[in-house]
Amino acid sequence: MIVFLNGRFVPEAQAVVPITDRGFLYGDGLFETLRVSHGQPLRWSRHLARLQRGAEFLRIVLPWAAEDLRKLALRLIEQNAMPESVLRVTLSRGSGSRGYAPGGADNPTLAMTLHPMRPALSPIRLATASLRVPVNDPLASFKTANKLLHVLARAEAEARGADEALLLNTEGHVAEATASNLFWLADGAVCTPPVADGALAGVAREVVLEVCGARNIPVRELHLKPGDLLRVDGVFLTNSVAGIVPVSELDGVSLHQSPFIDELRQWYEQASIGEGEAPAKP
Repeated sequence: MIVFLNGRFVPEAQAVVPITDRGFLYGDGLFETLRVSHGQPLRWSRHLARLQRGAEFLRIVLPWAAEDLRKLALRLIEQNAMPESVLRVTLSRGSGSRGYAPGGADNPTLAMTLHPMRPALSPIRLATASLRVPVNDPLASFKTANKLLHVLARAEAEARGADEALLLNTEGHVAEATASNLFWLADGAVCTPPVADGALAGVAREVVLEVCGARNIPVRELHLKPGDLLRVDGVFLTNSVAGIVPVSELDGVSLHQSPFIDELRQWYEQASIGEGEAPAKP
């Protein structure tokens, strides 16, 4: 496997960063994960815009402009002959002095790696995590490199025989899954938690909201207790790799299944074309 690291395309075994890199020491960085379909990184501009916003929030300077990075990503996809894959872009503050203060870390690390597409799980079984995400956390707006809470929540879910973890916030409302946004169907509307409840403003989430708006489907951002998911018309997750995936079970209890989720998934896949990028395969 060839990877991109700080301006060079090198074999994965030779792609190393200093032990003093703050991404390794403190999780001081960001990442984005994109689906590659037909050789194209889907919704690149949206992902890089969020990466840029996160970099500005963390006061890290992106070493390349978004369009230049896209050209490098296309070269990486071509060199690895992986037109159907997952692309991860990782940015860290780089190396600096010991301690939390970021002074002196003036050379960010930027890496891009490709990974095989895994078979999609469908439907998903959820288990409610014991750990809680904070309400109104400004860092929840970005994919930071520190995801320990999500790692532990996923491990807890898998230990209970589930595929994914449902994360609640500190007020007991549903927020998201560890790697996905959460949606449910109720009273003829497509519903999702507000991002202030601790959810990442996901790219796939954004597209679903746009698709619904274009078809005059009511959309609501609501606070919801986890037990209420047992009474809605359907539940699904979204992320940029898997797209829309229905949820069949929460904490061992079966959830209602709605055929509308499959219809929404088809609209979601078609929406790629409208952005001038290759459509993902259903």
